[in-house]
Amino acid sequence: MSYSFTDAEIQAAAVRLGVIKAGASVPARLRSRVVASLVADRRRPKSAAEVPVAQTVVIEPGGQISVDGRPFPWVVQAGQIGVTLQPDGAGMVTLTMPALNIQITQPAHPESETS
Repeated sequence: MSYSFTDAEIQAAAVRLGVIKAGASVPARLRSRVVASLVADRRRPKSAAEVPVAQTVVIEPGGQISVDGRPFPWVVQAGQIGVTLQPDGAGMVTLTMPALNIQITQPAHPESETS
């Protein structure tokens, strides 16, 4: 999918992100990061209906977890599992996963920007 952004959109996003102050120009070295943020915003689901939802989550004694019949592949701290259930059996599961390294990445190939 191809995205295009105006200079004004990029400028506004840079101000919102705290990269620059209002009225300043976006440095060329930071422009791609601001555009990546705009792309991520457009890819983010707009409504709850667009968010993927697991059909079934099974939590077994000892911390084994399966999501839609597949084993959940990460280490989960069994004492840090929060479950909120509604009368119909639907609900929300919150898991705590310890990690030695956490990375938040951008797309490997940033979408093209048009200015």
